Amino acid sequence: MSDKKLQASEQANDSGAGQSPGGFYTEPAKSSSAHKPPVWVWFGLGSLLVVALLVIFVLPTVVSEYELPLERRVDVAATTPAAQPDPAEAISPFEEAQRARQRKEAQDILAVLLERQTELEALDVSSWASAAYEQALEQAATGDDYYRNQDFVLAARYYTQAQDQLESLLESTDEVLQQTLAEADSALAAGDSAAARSKYSLARVLDPQSEAAAIGMERSRALDEVLSLFDEAERLAEDGELEQARELYRQIVALDNYNEDARERIDTVTARIREREFGQIMSEGYALLEQREPQQAIAAFERAAGLGVNEAQARAAIEQTENEVANARITRLRARLLTAEASEQWQDAAELYTEVLSIDPNLTFAQEGQDYAGKRAQLDALLEHAIANPERFSDEAVYQETLDVYYTGRNIASPGQRLLNQLDELQGLLETSRIPIEVTFVSDNFTQVTLMREGELGTFEQRTLTLQPGRYVAVGSRPGYREVRKEFVVGFGQTPETVTVQCEERVVSSRR
Repeated sequence: MSDKKLQASEQANDSGAGQSPGGFYTEPAKSSSAHKPPVWVWFGLGSLLVVALLVIFVLPTVVSEYELPLERRVDVAATTPAAQPDPAEAISPFEEAQRARQRKEAQDILAVLLERQTELEALDVSSWASAAYEQALEQAATGDDYYRNQDFVLAARYYTQAQDQLESLLESTDEVLQQTLAEADSALAAGDSAAARSKYSLARVLDPQSEAAAIGMERSRALDEVLSLFDEAERLAEDGELEQARELYRQIVALDNYNEDARERIDTVTARIREREFGQIMSEGYALLEQREPQQAIAAFERAAGLGVNEAQARAAIEQTENEVANARITRLRARLLTAEASEQWQDAAELYTEVLSIDPNLTFAQEGQDYAGKRAQLDALLEHAIANPERFSDEAVYQETLDVYYTGRNIASPGQRLLNQLDELQGLLETSRIPIEVTFVSDNFTQVTLMREGELGTFEQRTLTLQPGRYVAVGSRPGYREVRKEFVVGFGQTPETVTVQCEERVVSSRR
């Protein structure tokens, strides 16, 4: 209390001393010094006064500059007039700090909530989850109401609920995408191009990288034209206009490469076309058989078999025709064989037997005939070679081999005239090959002469040698002259009168 109040109190006490509530005097009161408070009470009151001054003047300054968690408060004093606080409604600095922290928490939640809202709006959420999305926005709006009323705890609670609902919608986008694609596919299959395009468009918003959505959108755009072509193609197929129908189905595939129905129709119509073509070709083949043109008939049946339909039927026709053709060919070949064997044309006979066996490899007469004809053809070739090259008989090994061939021919049981003539001619050549013949060599007395297989003859002007019939080579060499070679045959009517061997062409050497 102030000093004036204390003095007034003391005067009041003095004037009322000795009076009773009834106006009666009483015993005078004791001295005021006897009721004076102790010193420690005054000391306590002073301390409380200091604390009150700190709370009133210092703490509001700190709280007005900072709010939890230690974030500088925005100074709005420059833009809005300061409100005069009602002393009766004033709150403590601690409560104000708590409220600031709650407000910040609500703002943080709201920031995440707005991010989720932006993400969902980019995914056109209103077209696939309108009710749930609106409900989440209503929760957020309720949170806004509490925020305006400074109830940040409830505002944060409603913001959190709205955020959870939006995040749940985001997590469901994969499921929504699959469901949307399924609905789009169903619409496409049902021929509803508008619904299909709408669903595929939404699917592309949900997943811009979706290949299924891109393909579906492309197919849905061509759907109306595809359905029109389908109707026309089906009508043509029913009327038997198969080629035209197939062409329309191919146009459908060009418009919609993923249309499996059109691909199946192409295969079906193609099979019908081939069956029709098969029947036409088989009829052509049988007509050729009646005209005695079996090879052309077989060619027709082969074409029919190559169509890939009713191949077994075509192969049976081919086999039957080939058997008839084979029998006719074998008959003709046997007639030619008789002629070849009679004229001792054994190589031709062997080839004819081979042709017969190519028709039917199990024919015994052809197997045995081919073996005999082959041996006779080989003998004939050896005899002809020996007769054509008698000069080789000078080689003893060749001479003995030729004798073996000669005696093999003589052992033939039924030789023909050709074989007898060959053996007689060869016999004469063999006998002649054993009779020596004189051969005269002429040189220039400067040339060194060497007779191959016989040895060196040296230098001479003329020299006579007795040689066995055969082929010979004489070589002449002389220093400073080009070497010469002379080939000649002795016997068998080919013996030269003289063999001249002399080097005449000089070799000019160049000096560096």
